Amino acid sequence: MLSYWEKKHFVDYDLIVIGGGIVGLSTSIQYKTKFPLSKVLVLERGIFPSGASSRNAGFACFGSLTEILDDLNTLSESEVLQLVEKRYRGLLAIREFFGDDRLGYLPTCGLELLTENEIGALKFLDKINHLLAPVFPEGVFEQIEDISAFGFSDKVKAVIKNKFEGELDSGKFLMSLWEKSQELNIKILTGSQVSKIEIEEKKVHVRNPTGKDEIAFFANKIAVCTNAFTNLLIPGLDIQPGRGLVMVTKPISKEIPFSGTFHYDKGYVYFRKVEDRILLGGGRNMDFEGEKTLSMEVNPKIREYLLHILNNIILPDCDIEIDLEWTGIMAFGKNKKPIVEMVENNIGLAVRLGGMGVAIGWQTAEELVNMLSEV
Repeated sequence: MLSYWEKKHFVDYDLIVIGGGIVGLSTSIQYKTKFPLSKVLVLERGIFPSGASSRNAGFACFGSLTEILDDLNTLSESEVLQLVEKRYRGLLAIREFFGDDRLGYLPTCGLELLTENEIGALKFLDKINHLLAPVFPEGVFEQIEDISAFGFSDKVKAVIKNKFEGELDSGKFLMSLWEKSQELNIKILTGSQVSKIEIEEKKVHVRNPTGKDEIAFFANKIAVCTNAFTNLLIPGLDIQPGRGLVMVTKPISKEIPFSGTFHYDKGYVYFRKVEDRILLGGGRNMDFEGEKTLSMEVNPKIREYLLHILNNIILPDCDIEIDLEWTGIMAFGKNKKPIVEMVENNIGLAVRLGGMGVAIGWQTAEELVNMLSEV
């Protein structure tokens, strides 16, 4: 049961955002900026964001050469161009809004390793540069002539450079979102697991950890930004969870001979230098079915695959130990387009980021805010 003060001050809002990750916080910030007098509440089920917003690799990327070629198997050229442009514009938008220093952004470039299995992609390099020409001032992809300095194994036959990508600090990004929310007087309640939404009544029920009863919140408008967890609240959407494993090594005594954000195995594997360590993640393609889960457990098959790449491809003949490992939950569907739509009057959702939340989270939130503003 609620006290007089709780009922008077804490449960009624103009906008309730369900999900306190990149998209949820971006939605609340943009809505509050547009409507400064509105009361906005963010409900997050975890202490920290529950999906991948604080658990990703910090890649400020929009697609490697082989990823884009793979997308062309299911999407038209115009759709692929729109997808890449949205990701790139999204990265530019957060850099402009928060500033590179606050994001920990570094323009270290994106790079992709090609083995014998992917070397055929080189013949399409000029074609993809031509396809992306309307978005970028010059060619996006180029082959690096001398790759010996990277120190990779001889299984790596070529390295492709993307000068428009970089890296950021995922923790700093989230901190920037929190700080801006605080500046705008947006209320954020963590540990608030939403059990159900009553759409017609615009009522959001939250499990009460200190009692048997649930707490009901009311809002004029509701934004659902729960990505892979959305079907728990709104069933029937084309959303499949996709778990991702990330590992960070202990400090490496010898100098790491590369910098930048690297992709391998058609983008399913990614790695980068973080201070004197290597961050390595991905490998979902080794067990697609096993990774369609909301569980945060580590898949031993994928862990073994990533360690093999670390020890045999990235830094061969180097004794490396893992210091930290964790998983994050992403959301995928039949295509890579996010779902941004109104469910009912005054209730909208922005979900299914396809593992590109850093790049398209801000832009996707803007689309949702525009929809909510029109009703």
